[in-house]
Amino acid sequence: MCVQRPRTIYGVSKVHAELMGEYYHHRYGLDFRCLRYPGIISADSVPGGGTTDYAVQIFHDAIKTGKFECNLRPDSRLPMMYIDDCLRATLEVMETPADTLSMRTYNINAMSFTPEELAQELRKQMPELEVTYNIDPVRQAIADSWPMNFDDSNARKDWGWKHDYDLPELVQTMLNYSGVETCMAHAN
Repeated sequence: MCVQRPRTIYGVSKVHAELMGEYYHHRYGLDFRCLRYPGIISADSVPGGGTTDYAVQIFHDAIKTGKFECNLRPDSRLPMMYIDDCLRATLEVMETPADTLSMRTYNINAMSFTPEELAQELRKQMPELEVTYNIDPVRQAIADSWPMNFDDSNARKDWGWKHDYDLPELVQTMLNYSGVETCMAHAN
């Protein structure tokens, strides 16, 4: 369990839904199950301006232009997860027998990294990538209010949650999916 005191309407509505679900579970026996996700990274998604969207946008920009301007500080550590782990976690918690769950709301996590760590890993495949930083104070304030890590030990204990993707595998998968080989071949 962690203290949930979000400062955005997005965060407040998520906590509200968790509390309502837990209320209905305890009051009426509703089989409510909830996961708190970190930032989710997918090659299929189009970044929409969220705080963690830099971790998707960097791949789009790196492949298109070889340059990326990040709106967070280079040392802003945030929890992240690749979409395949997210989907698998969701299915696993839904398939777990209710009597083995010790709680109704679980954190899940895979990795935590900074924009600079992501850029360094990406440069292993694309050494010419240029990354600059133009900090957006609103997004940075949101990032600063988040935990750097999600403690998902209850999910690991109660239903055996375990992520498959770490940062190097995430980067390679995103580049493979995004067709970076094709883009790089055209550049040569």
